[in-house]
Amino acid sequence: MLGNLVAYLDSVKARDPAPRSRAEILLYPGVWSLAFHRVAHRLYGARLFFLARAVNHLSRFLTGNDIHPGATIGRRFFIDHGFTVIGETAEIGDDVTLYQNVTLGGTDPANGIAGKRHPTLGDGVIVGSGAQVLGPVQVGARARVGANAVVTKDVPEGATMVGIPARQMLVDVTAYQREFVPYGTPCTDCFDPEKQKLEMLQCEVEQLQKRLAELMAEQGKPDLVDQAALFKERGRA
Repeated sequence: MLGNLVAYLDSVKARDPAPRSRAEILLYPGVWSLAFHRVAHRLYGARLFFLARAVNHLSRFLTGNDIHPGATIGRRFFIDHGFTVIGETAEIGDDVTLYQNVTLGGTDPANGIAGKRHPTLGDGVIVGSGAQVLGPVQVGARARVGANAVVTKDVPEGATMVGIPARQMLVDVTAYQREFVPYGTPCTDCFDPEKQKLEMLQCEVEQLQKRLAELMAEQGKPDLVDQAALFKERGRA
């Protein structure tokens, strides 16, 4: 038991540079939220729903996090700061990190039949502050959801999602060589999805211009080749 607690506290320290000791981590609301949830989840499994809800409400009062007793949570789960909401049918894998104001929310089934309403998060997922993951979507292992993103569709493994609605962005492989990326997404302009889209279009235009020049050269029309070269230079400008 003590060994598991120490391993858990060390896993939190690896994801948060702020604490100076394990004892300090024991004061974190996210750590207490998880402890309360373990108790509430056992009561919920034993069909002691009122007691499970009572523990849940006490936890919410003390920590600011609202985790439904029915939610399934894996090992080394960490809520950094708080004010997070996790729904009843949510399933969370191992080593998952949520930042403040995250919602793992449900959607009302169109046919009115109760069932799986909340997300499933794979191992190692990071969800940035203010993000909303809604409905019975699958978020693949090691995926990252950026701050304030709204996810309503399945997320592939290792993907980084940003925006409303969330869309996948390209991230340099060096970002994934790190064991942990705080807040889920890199914080540099080069990862702006709109800029990346523009760069991809520019690359496509250059390839078409090059191919056009080659075709003109093959047909023996040097004047058209010169015009194509001039057009290419203007496109770069």
